[in-house]
Amino acid sequence: MRITYGSVINDLWYKNAVLYCLDVGTFMDSNGDGIGDFEGLVRRLDYLAGLGVTCLWLMPFQKSPRRDDGYDISDYYQVDSDFGTLGDFVDFTHEANQRGIRVMIDLVVNHTSDQHPWFQEARRDKHSKYRDYYIWADRRPEDADQGMVFPGVQKTTWTRDKVSGKYYFHRFYDFQPDLNTQNPAVQEEIRKIMGFYLQLGVCGFRMDAMPFVIQSKGADRKQVEHYPMLREFREFLQWRCGDAIILAEANVVPDLGINYFGEDGDRLHMMFNFWVNQRVFYALAAGDSQAAADGAVGAFFEKSRRAGSGTAR
Repeated sequence: MRITYGSVINDLWYKNAVLYCLDVGTFMDSNGDGIGDFEGLVRRLDYLAGLGVTCLWLMPFQKSPRRDDGYDISDYYQVDSDFGTLGDFVDFTHEANQRGIRVMIDLVVNHTSDQHPWFQEARRDKHSKYRDYYIWADRRPEDADQGMVFPGVQKTTWTRDKVSGKYYFHRFYDFQPDLNTQNPAVQEEIRKIMGFYLQLGVCGFRMDAMPFVIQSKGADRKQVEHYPMLREFREFLQWRCGDAIILAEANVVPDLGINYFGEDGDRLHMMFNFWVNQRVFYALAAGDSQAAADGAVGAFFEKSRRAGSGTAR
């Protein structure tokens, strides 16, 4: 039986959506190899629909060495063979939409795997267009021991590449070189990836590490966030699919929320509320309800509300 969206098919569907996040590889195994796959996920769609789920958010499933749970992507346009094929993915999105379930996916574009063809060519050929897809330095910068996403696990944000003889920048692990997201060619690649998955039935993207995506990178550059990029991504997204959305992973203080939503509400649709989440978990752990009530909730939501209505100043 086909279930239609009816009156809820509009650009505000996400405000009332019931989102369910899952990792394809750990959800449902269809062939007995011990790894979940898209065929197995399709078999469980009726179960998910019965739970009242209206949007599935998938963690990375693209081709990857999987040294970081798939966040080290080596091909944005292929499904990791453990999970099936691109055809299996398309069948999944079709079956989900038949049941009134939208599909949102992780968009990991702050960095790639060091096995990605872009990086492999960039390290081999200094004249390749892909050289400028990444951040390089002749010498290790003085601040290389600062700014790690995983301090205590990482020792540096700059690693020497034996093939090129240069140092490359990585906010995350050394096998995840950062993309030069200020490069217009890289921004065009990001739009292509978004457009590709929109054509395959995706309703939006959870953009990973958003503050780093919009930040200037390099040994001789100040780390400045370029917020207008967010509007450019949204304009492209809604030009291709009017009711598609962007959900940002951005762990920022409340005062910065308006920069992500835009004073006219023309940038991001949604953001994770890390500020409140951290305080709620601390309050539960410490048995201190005041920790969750010290103005954090009200401050964040008020700024976010005003940002969305265009009244913030």
